[in-house]
Amino acid sequence: MIPRTVPRKQAPAAVPAPGPARTLPRSLVEVLASPRVRLGAGTAVVAVTALVVRHRHVGPWEAGVFRAVNGLPGAAYPVAWACMQLGAFGAAPAAAGVAGLAGEPELAARLLASGAGTWALAKLVKQVVRRPRPGALLPGTRCRGRPAAGLGYLSGHAGVAAALGAAAFPRLGRRGRALVLIAVPAVGLTRMYTGAHLPLDIAGGMAFGLAVEAAVTLVTGRAAGPGHRHEGTGH
Repeated sequence: MIPRTVPRKQAPAAVPAPGPARTLPRSLVEVLASPRVRLGAGTAVVAVTALVVRHRHVGPWEAGVFRAVNGLPGAAYPVAWACMQLGAFGAAPAAAGVAGLAGEPELAARLLASGAGTWALAKLVKQVVRRPRPGALLPGTRCRGRPAAGLGYLSGHAGVAAALGAAAFPRLGRRGRALVLIAVPAVGLTRMYTGAHLPLDIAGGMAFGLAVEAAVTLVTGRAAGPGHRHEGTGH
């Protein structure tokens, strides 16, 4: 008779002690999801750039970036002009109209207030800072299309594009968000290409639009939350 062997009980596997939870680094987009952060960051960038440009001195790096964009071939003007309209004053009511037709009245109101508010308030900032257009500061500037009148800092087109993009961003899908992240800087590049603004004008304008949109969101208290987000490939 073969004796039966009783299997030994295996000791339970040691469970590692819970350690501190690892926090993944957040992207810039996630950080800027807070309107308070957008307001603070936008205001800080406007303050710094406004102080720099009030001396009416164009640094070598700013002149180099401007000339690189402004010197691109003239054949690109039709595409640049079309892109530039995304930051025109009419872009705000147009975007609000599209949102209204899509059944988003709150978003429509925020788009209109942010875009139109940025355009109007930018006029006041121009009068305070009083930086001239690139043609008055850099010889050899190429002006394409109708010459831009008035002062250079800050760019109203860049501001309106940034304000509309920030207002619409939470309601867009991945493709829509990618388009916003491409279109907003592209508007600024077109303003350099046409000879209307220098790089710091664009940076100040984008920051200003971000700050105005954040202020509108905080005042209305109706920021789009995760529940309103469309997760599809989107709009």
